[in-house]
Amino acid sequence: MQDNNEGKLNQLSFDEAINILKKIVKNSHIKGQKHLDLSVATAEERPEYEKALMVVKAHVAQGHVTNDQLNEKLGL
Repeated sequence: MQDNNEGKLNQLSFDEAINILKKIVKNSHIKGQKHLDLSVATAEERPEYEKALMVVKAHVAQGHVTNDQLNEKLGL
């Protein structure tokens, strides 16, 4: 039996994942730099952010997008 969360991961598009992750882009302590900060997500939200991160990283690994392009889309 497939877990509902697995089904959501498979249904999450790259653009949806980007939009989810943009919510946790935060300014770094280093001036002018930003990063993804999973610590701002609640325990209930964290799996959604982790799934979105897996989707975008899979796109990078598969060569659909470069890491630089991903960072640009996220505003990093």
